[in-house]
Amino acid sequence: MPRAASTFASSPNFCTFVHKKVDSRRISGANSRDRAGVFDAMRLGLFGGTFDPIHLGHLILAEQCREACRLDRVWFVVAGAPPHKQGDRTPAFYRIEMARIAIAGHQAFEVSDLEARRPGPHYSVDTLEAVHRERPGDDLFFLIGADSLVDLPTWRDPAGIARLATIVVVNRPGMDKADPSIVPSFGPGTKDLQFVTIPSIGIASKVLRQRLAERRTIRYMVPRGVEAYIEAQGLYRGSSCGNGS
Repeated sequence: MPRAASTFASSPNFCTFVHKKVDSRRISGANSRDRAGVFDAMRLGLFGGTFDPIHLGHLILAEQCREACRLDRVWFVVAGAPPHKQGDRTPAFYRIEMARIAIAGHQAFEVSDLEARRPGPHYSVDTLEAVHRERPGDDLFFLIGADSLVDLPTWRDPAGIARLATIVVVNRPGMDKADPSIVPSFGPGTKDLQFVTIPSIGIASKVLRQRLAERRTIRYMVPRGVEAYIEAQGLYRGSSCGNGS
């Protein structure tokens, strides 16, 4: 079982030298408004996941998409209860903290608890609508893996997702690539899909949880601060693999 959240303040050995500098506004994915109370419009990427735990593959995917799509910001939207991933998962508090530690120092990365602080289940179209209401001037980009594209037509209101955001489909070497000629059609008024290929990483959260349960190393698979935080909080010890990537 994870240790109580209160041990966070008394666990100085998980690289707080980077974590302390994270602006508290990052927790909700909120950016500064100008003096008139209006957000500056930007190209905003939304990268959702359970991040249980977050690892280098997640960070590389986000960075490659940021560069390829010329994104001003990428929000790591930490999922609370995604309908397509059932099963036990680490409490959102710990997953959010790990994500904050992982992105510390990257000016374009932020963590959002938009889904984690709402009762589930959580649907991507609802998240996109919430962001659009708050930031109507932003150009939204929704980052998904090529494997998710196959299932996307079965998600809640896929056409609504494609109207609200440019869907960025991420291909990875060694996996079946999404064929742009046979992608699903979401109807009129929807945005064109964009495809990004990233390096093969070969790291999965499920595998990391298994390694941790077996007391095996995850060094160089997650940021060092995340590894130290997991150790300090006693996460994933003797737990089942569960779901999540």
